[in-house]
Amino acid sequence: MAVGVFVVMLILAFAVSFLPVFVAKIQLDTFAAEAVRQAEIVGSTSVSGRIAELREETGRDPDIRWDCDYYSGNKVQLNDRISITLTDEVDISFFVFRSIPIEIRAEASGRSEVYYK
Repeated sequence: MAVGVFVVMLILAFAVSFLPVFVAKIQLDTFAAEAVRQAEIVGSTSVSGRIAELREETGRDPDIRWDCDYYSGNKVQLNDRISITLTDEVDISFFVFRSIPIEIRAEASGRSEVYYK
């Protein structure tokens, strides 16, 4: 009985150590979707204000890479593709034995909603 309880507690501890990875992935997916939505609305990748807000809300500071068809500067013409890739690291540890960094990635894409003459 004691061994069974120990094994169950060990499995629970292992599951709890992986929970932050799933939470971080969900936060990063939301971060990417909201950043792209803001870029779609303004028709530009200059959304540093919204990105700062998202960093504060989520507590994440991911590396950001934009990929889009530029019109002029960082403006994106109507119906051109805008996509973002975010990468961040999350450390998992099993008790105090070892810390293992895991890279998580989130991608989102959309289309510009602004027409530039």
